[in-house]
Amino acid sequence: MVTRAESAAATRGALVRAAAELLDEGGPDAVTLRAVGARAGVSRGAPYGHFEDKAHLLTQLAVDAWNSVADKVEHLRAAPDATPAETLERALLALIGLGRRQPHLYALMFSTPADDPDAVAAASRVEKQYLDVVAGLVGPADARRYGALLMSSAHGIAGLELTGHLATEKWGVDGEQLVRMLVDAIGT
Repeated sequence: MVTRAESAAATRGALVRAAAELLDEGGPDAVTLRAVGARAGVSRGAPYGHFEDKAHLLTQLAVDAWNSVADKVEHLRAAPDATPAETLERALLALIGLGRRQPHLYALMFSTPADDPDAVAAASRVEKQYLDVVAGLVGPADARRYGALLMSSAHGIAGLELTGHLATEKWGVDGEQLVRMLVDAIGT
């Protein structure tokens, strides 16, 4: 027998999945509580029972994305045979890869209100993971400044790729090569 809490959790999960699908298909404008409820196959009022409004639901998607990136970086850090440089390169490419696969979600991650406690916690978790990876290459004293350089560079690479301004034909280099160049540069 399914408990009420399990049923509520299943409904919330279905709503979040439906919202993620709508976001991928049409961006934030496609995500309305009504459309999410219809996509999830629940009553019209169900989304309102789980989310205050559309902004709250979109924030949940961003929080989930940040946590997913943190999980990925944590997994990369646990790889026994990877060098610190390889781990850092893979971590940066994980973030850029999310931007490539799900550009609307990626943009949402960086546009979520910075004062939302759940978003702050999730983004901070990614930040800690990245800084630990960076510290493995440059040491704890330099991790913050190099971490800022690398994160802003990765964000710039993702943004330029998404807008078509980082064409290999134009620059003679692609996103992976740029990440490798950055990691090599700070590793020396």
